[in-house]
Amino acid sequence: INRLPDGKLAGDEDFAAVKEVAGSITPVPGGVGPMTVAMLIVNTVRAAQLLLGTPDGKPSR
Repeated sequence: INRLPDGKLAGDEDFAAVKEVAGSITPVPGGVGPMTVAMLIVNTVRAAQLLLGTPDGKPSR
């Protein structure tokens, strides 16, 4: 991801030129960023649950 002189975000490739030949491509902005953040939160919660020693995150008695 790059920031253009006008402040807008742009990807590393020319989206219009490669969209027909690329196996997969996501736009910038609006690509996979939100999913990355969501999975980071899920993994953080799972790690906390493991530290507490229970699968549901409740302290064991």
